[in-house]
Amino acid sequence: MRVRDLADATPARRDRYVDFLRAFAIVMVVIGHWLAVMITFRDGRLGGEHALAVLPWTHWLTWLFQVMGIFFLVGGYANAASWTSACRRGDSYADWLGSRADRLLRPTTVFIVVGVAVAAAARLAGVDPGLVRLAAWVVAISLWFLAVYLVVVALTPAMLDTHRRWSLAVPAALTVAAAGFDALRLSTGVGYLGAANFLVVWLVLPSLGFAWHDGTLTHPPASPWLLFLGGSAALVALTTIGPYPVSMVGVPGAEVQNTSPPTVALLSLSVAQTGLALLLAGPLRPWLRRQRVWMAVIAVNGGIMTLFLWHMVPVLVAALALYPTGIMPQPEIGSASWFAWRPVWVAICALLLGALVTVFARFERPRHRASTATRSATRAVLGADRGARRLAVVLVLVGTAATCAGIIQLTVGGFQGAGPAGVPLAALMIYLAGLVAFWAARRVRTSLPAPDAAGHHE
Repeated sequence: MRVRDLADATPARRDRYVDFLRAFAIVMVVIGHWLAVMITFRDGRLGGEHALAVLPWTHWLTWLFQVMGIFFLVGGYANAASWTSACRRGDSYADWLGSRADRLLRPTTVFIVVGVAVAAAARLAGVDPGLVRLAAWVVAISLWFLAVYLVVVALTPAMLDTHRRWSLAVPAALTVAAAGFDALRLSTGVGYLGAANFLVVWLVLPSLGFAWHDGTLTHPPASPWLLFLGGSAALVALTTIGPYPVSMVGVPGAEVQNTSPPTVALLSLSVAQTGLALLLAGPLRPWLRRQRVWMAVIAVNGGIMTLFLWHMVPVLVAALALYPTGIMPQPEIGSASWFAWRPVWVAICALLLGALVTVFARFERPRHRASTATRSATRAVLGADRGARRLAVVLVLVGTAATCAGIIQLTVGGFQGAGPAGVPLAALMIYLAGLVAFWAARRVRTSLPAPDAAGHHE
């Protein structure tokens, strides 16, 4: 359907603000990366610099651009709504997780296949292996998010049950746990002691999303103000009096980072942003009812995974096309000329990304859903065959674990490995095993014999 048709068909009950926040968060992340990561061309070689490492005063600006917490907040809201709807229809956990994972993994698989193939082709063509590794790492660095988010999705039913029992005590307990892991890491200097916060911190925001979905987070009306002011006060204290750096994005060479792993300082920023987002909901909801505004939100969300996955490719393409040819100058980072060229750079990257989205966003389109009768028959069969139902659950969990493990390895290695032409065979095999597990789970759910009129199956 066209964007205009989708806009016209939007149900009145849909909270457009949730969709807006999702689109806003991804767009801010993309622009932030385009401004911070600098590809250079000097002495006939491409290299890389980071604006935050060169311009320390810009660290404060990361408080505006580091909005991944908002995406996880919206994810919690959407997952709560989706799981509640699935339970109402009678869909199983395997049905629901398989469907949610499919929407994430289809565009991701295309991105991985293309990225690995291009990197391998460049190596075989004789391109400097160091340059290929740098380019492959820059392109793949954002994949970490998908691994964490897929785990968050898989944990949604259990987390939602916990929320319904303990409410806001859940994110409070997770915050205490995150602070404990931070304390262990910072006091001992052993980095892996804080690795649990890659999950613990990012579970706090979906929990707040659950509370937003059921109204807990906005009642009493002062709650958003408490989140905004409390999170802001904690953030200022932790980055001035406390041991945390100001930058909410990783700075090359910095001893302490707020993102690797996530810290309570980053969590404080996300909590403050949550409060601000809730405070702005009232003024912005009427604005989102404007046809053109809503169409723009729909357009971004329609290709949001493609937008996120491919957004660093334009940086490399633009640098290769514009710097060696001299079409675009390379002024000193932080100079007036450098700042004057930033809008032009962002516009060029946006145009290139728009072309990529046009080509690859089709892989985000949801598959044709099974008819109500087919789903009912499948549920009846699985209900009668507990072994099949349990097998489907095991398979989707194995699929989740394997695809996440493969994605993490690809993030670290950047589409490069020890295989022929630098192909990361181990990571790809693990990821493929996860995809096979999801496929097998789908086969278990859909290929069993349909029940007869008496409710039996052959």
